[in-house]
Amino acid sequence: MDLSIIVINYNTKSVTADCLLSLKRSQDNLTKEVLVIDNGSTDGSLNYLKKRFPEFKVYSAGGNVGFARGNNFGAKKALGKYLWLLNSDTIVKPDTIQTLFDEVIKHRAMIASCRLLNPDGTIQPQGGYLPTLGRLFNWMFFIDDLPFFRSFLKPYHQNRLAFFKVNQQPGWLAGTALLVEKKTYRRLNGLDNKIFMYGEDVEFCLKAEKLALPVHYFSAPQLTHLGQASGSSERAILGEYSGLKYIYQKHFSAWKLWFLQLFLKIGALLRVIIFGIILQDEKRKAIYLKAYKLA
Repeated sequence: MDLSIIVINYNTKSVTADCLLSLKRSQDNLTKEVLVIDNGSTDGSLNYLKKRFPEFKVYSAGGNVGFARGNNFGAKKALGKYLWLLNSDTIVKPDTIQTLFDEVIKHRAMIASCRLLNPDGTIQPQGGYLPTLGRLFNWMFFIDDLPFFRSFLKPYHQNRLAFFKVNQQPGWLAGTALLVEKKTYRRLNGLDNKIFMYGEDVEFCLKAEKLALPVHYFSAPQLTHLGQASGSSERAILGEYSGLKYIYQKHFSAWKLWFLQLFLKIGALLRVIIFGIILQDEKRKAIYLKAYKLA
């Protein structure tokens, strides 16, 4: 089998159903399967998706095991040569799968993703370069945002839209639509089960970099990503902070972890000042106060 598409569902049965409908409408010539992994939803998702999509394989993960464990659960059951970790809040175009797969074969890519679009059709940035201390310093102190510097820096978060209009080899790409050769997925021991959500994609690509395995971004295949259907901006921000701390504890020395925490704390305080005093956004201020304590 060419491809196994793994979709994690958690209390988003309507959103997931739209994703699965778009997969049904795909115009490709691949032998493929779709595995839906339900992470202990309480909205009746499991039975609803089983009945509505009998042609797909719908499994219960046995509880809310998180994004990484859910995908690893699906990967163990997958039969395809390639795995496509696909967020439930995505809509693929009829030619997305074939175009992405063709690029993967052409470039002999083992890890790849495609262009993400917002619901209005504009480019949605994703990924960037691996989180070295220098890149995290530039991110926390807004140096990446300065017009002069942003043209030549390799930022942790890549936000330049022009970057995503051509093929690239960044350091990491989001787990939103990450296609991985199954052999490579196993070689890297999959996503890290200790990361519940946020940061597992960065950690996975960091493991790939250590083995000199490039990460490919292809601009031609496209899909729509609706955004955080099952998470809030607070969860994303705090999840990223905790994810980075875990990555540095696992992969880097103690002194680098110390500097990471220092940068995160100062960066959080700067954002508390900006959102609390300048922009008067109390919600964002409260989030970054939590981020400061977490760092």
